[in-house]
Amino acid sequence: MGRNPTVYDVATHAGVSIATVSRVFSRPDTVKQETRERVQASVDALGYVPSGAARGLAARKTGVLGLFFPGLDAMDGISDVPIDGEDDDASRTTIIRDVGGVADTRPLNLYFDEVLRGSELEAWRNGFVLLVGVGRGTTSAETVREMAGRVDGLVVLAGSASEDELAQLARRIPVVVMAGARGGDTFDHVSVSNSEGMRALVGHLVDDLGVHDLVYVAGSIDSPDDAERWGGYRSALAERGMPAPDAPLLRGDFTRDGGRRVGRELLASGTLPRAVVCANDQMALGVIDAARIGGVEVPADLIVTGFDGIDAGRLSTPRLTTVKQPMELLGRAAVQLLVRRLADPTRPAGSVRLPVEVYLRESSEPA
Repeated sequence: MGRNPTVYDVATHAGVSIATVSRVFSRPDTVKQETRERVQASVDALGYVPSGAARGLAARKTGVLGLFFPGLDAMDGISDVPIDGEDDDASRTTIIRDVGGVADTRPLNLYFDEVLRGSELEAWRNGFVLLVGVGRGTTSAETVREMAGRVDGLVVLAGSASEDELAQLARRIPVVVMAGARGGDTFDHVSVSNSEGMRALVGHLVDDLGVHDLVYVAGSIDSPDDAERWGGYRSALAERGMPAPDAPLLRGDFTRDGGRRVGRELLASGTLPRAVVCANDQMALGVIDAARIGGVEVPADLIVTGFDGIDAGRLSTPRLTTVKQPMELLGRAAVQLLVRRLADPTRPAGSVRLPVEVYLRESSEPA
């Protein structure tokens, strides 16, 4: 195999200087269109691939943005992929009868899928590559620090890193937090109307459906989004003269398996509330799983609601009543804030708050 073509080869082939080739990649607007086209033709003819690392060092930029979010999915049961040799049984096809079984217990972080899609799209539109990192347990802080050294700026989802860690990162690179602003911090923020959406949903349950026996299933204790949703839940009850505990009594940690656990606990108590209001869709779907297995009809015996608007809730049986947030738009808005911060590091910290919609479906109201 011959050697890889270099920038010198491109310059010779195109009949221009090395500096001109460099400007075509780093500052194309400073080069005449005819020259740009000639250089690009040489690049294509030679199969030259510019070194991103070298360009990054020259410009002191990487061209990469980071997205860091909490790893709610467990690593248990993950094994090595067998790629050392060809599998003797590779041509064998197995038929599996998958009817009448119990619900799949594997967690599906579909909220993050939507946010990731939006972030990647907006990064691409602005000429950046997106690097994704997942925080898992005790290695979370180490992972986010390593990412910070490889990217120009970082979007961090709520609960992924502590405020002290974020403050340290923000001294090195721009940081956008995907959650509502907390008092005193100077980060850019993007969030949704968590409190308002939950207030509207609970108001519908009480005012329109006559529900007065509700329980709230909270997510992670350190989640700003969950705190806002809990605040909206309590406000809706207080506005109607109904009592609410000072803190959530049930937590499902934002996972479907956590929702199943809470659902089993409620069924085992022998006294079901009329409605279970969950802080996200994954937990709500888990409660519905537990109800189905326990012979409880939703919504005839138990109303279940969620928050997020993931596709799984739209496709579930029954379909899930939820507060839908614009997840893809969240990812795009976060990257937009990051790009603006990179263009103007001195601009004041910004905060974007996106609206939500309440979708009433069969998990709260029969068709």
